[in-house]
Amino acid sequence: MHASISASQWGSPTASRRALLIHGLTMSSQSWEGVAQLLAAEGFFVVAPNLLGHAWRRGIDYRISTLAEDLRPYFVMGTSYDVIIGHSLGGAVILSLLPILPSTNETAIILLDPALEISKESVDKYENLFLKEIENARTADDHMAENPAWSRGDSALRALGVSMCDHTVIKGIFKHNRPWSFSGPLKNIPAHVKITVLASDPALGAVCHLEHIPCDVARLHAKVFIGIGHWIQYEGLDSIMNEIPLRRAKL
Repeated sequence: MHASISASQWGSPTASRRALLIHGLTMSSQSWEGVAQLLAAEGFFVVAPNLLGHAWRRGIDYRISTLAEDLRPYFVMGTSYDVIIGHSLGGAVILSLLPILPSTNETAIILLDPALEISKESVDKYENLFLKEIENARTADDHMAENPAWSRGDSALRALGVSMCDHTVIKGIFKHNRPWSFSGPLKNIPAHVKITVLASDPALGAVCHLEHIPCDVARLHAKVFIGIGHWIQYEGLDSIMNEIPLRRAKL
C-alpha cells in the first residue's frame, strides 16, 4: 500500500482493471485495506481517496455535492474505473459522481449500506452519536470487544479514522446536507453503469432500508445481508467480492 495525504493505493498502476473505493463518515482511505488487498490480488489497481473532512483534510463546505466535486481529479483525462465501491456516506457521494463517469467504460458500482435517505429525527440522532464518538474515541481493543467479527487490523483502522476527524466536520456534514435525501439518481442510472445496493441487517443497525431503493429500475439490484451489521467491509468481505465481476481462467 502506498499512502499520501489524499489517497491510498494498492496493486500496480499498469493493471488492466481499476477500482475506486469511497469511505464513510469518520473513516479514511486506509479503512479499505481488506477489500483492496483482495481486489489487488485479482489484478485491480485500487485507489481509495480520503474524503474532504477526513484524514486531516479540512474544508468549509461539506455538502455531498462538494465532497463529490473534490474527487473530480480522480477522473482527469477520461480516467475510468471498472468497479466503484462506497460505504455509508461514500454511497451518497458516489451517486453524485454518476454524471462524470466516462461513458466509454462499463462501471459496476457497489453501495455498502449507503446513507441515502435519513429522516430529520435520525439525522439528529446520528449527529449526536458521531459527536460522542469523536469526544470519546475508542481504542482498537474497544472496537474488537464490541464487534467480535472485526479483525484487529480493521479495529485499529476504525480508531485511526476517528482520530483524524473532528467535531467541526461532523457538524458541517449534518448541517450542510439537510434534508438528507440522496437516492434520486437511482431512478436514472446511465446505460454504462450497473448498481448493486448491499444493505445491512435492520436488526443490526442498518442505515439503508430497501423501501428507500426504487423498484423496477434497469441496472439496479438490491439485497439485504441478514446477520451483517453496518460495517459490511469488515464483516462480509466474501459477500462484497461475490458482487464484483472477476475474470476467471477458462478450464
